[in-house]
Amino acid sequence: MSLSRRDFVNRSTLVGAGVLIAGSAEALATAPGAIAAPAGGEAQAAETADAERAAVGYGPLVADPENLLALPQGFKYKVITRAGVTKLKTGEFTPSNHDGTSAFEDERGGNLLVVNHELGGARANWPNPVPLTEGHVYDPGAAGGCTVVHAKANGTVEEWVGIAGTATNCAGGVTPWGTWLSGEETEDKAGKNGFTKDHGYIFEVDPFDNDYNRDPQPVKAFGRYAHEAVVVDPKRGHVYLTEDASNPNGLLFRWTPPAGFKHGRYKLRSLAADAGVLEAFKVFDSQGKFIDDLSRATKVGTTYGVDWVKVEDRDAKTVSVRKQFKDGEVTRARKLEGMWWGDGGFHFVSSFARSESPLQHDGQVWFYNPVRRTITLKVLLGVNTDVFGDHDNYDGPDNITVSPYGGIVIAEDGEGVSHLFGATEDGLTYPIARNDLNIGTAEKPEFSEFTGVTFSDDGKTLFANIQVPGIQLAITGPWHRLNEHHRGQGYGA
Repeated sequence: MSLSRRDFVNRSTLVGAGVLIAGSAEALATAPGAIAAPAGGEAQAAETADAERAAVGYGPLVADPENLLALPQGFKYKVITRAGVTKLKTGEFTPSNHDGTSAFEDERGGNLLVVNHELGGARANWPNPVPLTEGHVYDPGAAGGCTVVHAKANGTVEEWVGIAGTATNCAGGVTPWGTWLSGEETEDKAGKNGFTKDHGYIFEVDPFDNDYNRDPQPVKAFGRYAHEAVVVDPKRGHVYLTEDASNPNGLLFRWTPPAGFKHGRYKLRSLAADAGVLEAFKVFDSQGKFIDDLSRATKVGTTYGVDWVKVEDRDAKTVSVRKQFKDGEVTRARKLEGMWWGDGGFHFVSSFARSESPLQHDGQVWFYNPVRRTITLKVLLGVNTDVFGDHDNYDGPDNITVSPYGGIVIAEDGEGVSHLFGATEDGLTYPIARNDLNIGTAEKPEFSEFTGVTFSDDGKTLFANIQVPGIQLAITGPWHRLNEHHRGQGYGA
């Protein structure tokens, strides 16, 4: 049942600011490049930010003599796979352009990592595409797919193809039953780029049973569009999906399973293409006013009510899904990217907003509460005007994960220097890693984005990727819970 504007306005009136403000607006000014500042002016905001950030995190980053990954003192990294260098069990080189990833613990304390490879366009354009392993190919004309990396407890590594012949595998999401949902960030149809089948779907990959991954089939019930991330509500069964698209901006979707359907291993393949209901979100403020684009929120703690509007042609046979809605029918956002389930709901990212959006920002992280049917702005980054600075300015949050030590960890896909950074439950940001691998020149440096940020089940290892050339890393060190002494209302409040 959808939450009507009247329900949200009435509830807001009865309960008051406790519903509308689920975080501290002042916390915004503690983030580098913040859009707004608390009372007292910019100087006070900067002083407050410096003092509070010094109390969280793991300290300053130390430059890497190998020019790969800068980490705080006491942390270290290990390269697990590297495109064109390490090899699969079948002898081919590790594919390039590592993206969304999740870790699954094996029975001996190691980790099985399902890794997306964001390879789009014609297969011939890529020197290290995902190999077309017999029986695991969807479309032989496509270069993308997923590999499964087994990082064993004894330190050895094996890698094999989970699925191949998919396109632009960007983000995805882990399921409650222990599989990975990989999203194609494309709308290309058969006949384009040498493709033999339509693309723009979600595919399920099982890290434990590679036989299940044979004859890969898209989950067409989730729709065909430029997919980013996916989460599954373990209690209610809804599946939520983000879309990274522009002109017009993309949408957040919810899929409701058909009556009697129960999630579990090997169940998604049984779904008909039109099974369940796919809907796009539509949000409104406490006065019932429709919000056309999430960039209009300029204060941390902003909370909107959510309605859902049915998608009529989820397979986008003639018109892209996001273009099937007229102005005023749905809410849009620029670069809807990573999602992660935790704290009874999920965080999702709008990476940045530029001229395509009503207002500009360099990153939003929202939290959706399925019980209240509200979204709350948790992190907001102002436009970063010093992208190569030697301080910790962040822009372009992308892949995201909930940290076992509190708050969230975000992979940066912005301009200039690229970081992994954390955000505490009070909205304070702190650095975790910096990509020191310059793939440009000394005169025009270029640093690839981080992707695939995810913790091992035991919380001891943070896995992340440098997308180009394609390097998977395991980061270990003195992890500990952060910000215990001045925690706010917290995520999902």
